[in-house]
Amino acid sequence: MTASDLSRATAGGRFRCGAGVPGCSTTRRTKEHHISEPRINDRIRVPEVRLVGPNGEQVGIVRVEDALRLAAEADLDLVEVAPMAKPPVAKLMDYGKYKYEAAMKAREARKNQVNTVIKEIKLRPKIDIHDYGTKKGHVERFLKAGDKVKVTIMFRGREQSRPELGFRLLQRLAEDVQELGFVESQPKLDGRNMVMVIGPTKKKSEARAEQRRRQAESAAPAVPAGDAAPPAGA
Repeated sequence: MTASDLSRATAGGRFRCGAGVPGCSTTRRTKEHHISEPRINDRIRVPEVRLVGPNGEQVGIVRVEDALRLAAEADLDLVEVAPMAKPPVAKLMDYGKYKYEAAMKAREARKNQVNTVIKEIKLRPKIDIHDYGTKKGHVERFLKAGDKVKVTIMFRGREQSRPELGFRLLQRLAEDVQELGFVESQPKLDGRNMVMVIGPTKKKSEARAEQRRRQAESAAPAVPAGDAAPPAGA
């Protein structure tokens, strides 16, 4: 990179650090990436800390050298848990074990996390009885699984001048499935459509637990009548 190139790069104070620029390093960005990691052991560069024992007991304010000595004697780490406090708070702990347990908890939380799913059912305002029963069955199945259902009434042509037909149809559907769900979003016009959202009365996690229980019961082998336990005193 020539001197003129460097001059143009720094013109107006808009100098950008990058490869090929003399005296420029990208290590700062790497350090900022790990700034959330707490300081431990000899990385704690303060004269004294408020020390907390491994079981949460308050030791008090001690010199950082003494805290490090206590950590070494107990075969533990000195971890800065509150760097903004005056003085900073540090705790004696097994940092490797702490990070492992925290990672396992986060993994379990992600595993048990349930994403809300919105299913959609589309109806016509003049739907016949058979089709209505089929669509209602789909709504009931979705609600039993713990999913929300977006019900859309589609108006065409002159039907757009009769929105009350769609409103009455949505009210009827909400009443028919009220044991499984509730109206979360009241019917409202959205362009040429009318939309209503029905939420499940059961949470998705509860619905999944019930489904697993039913599957386990159906998979359990039946006990033959001849193998039943004899009555008491026989």
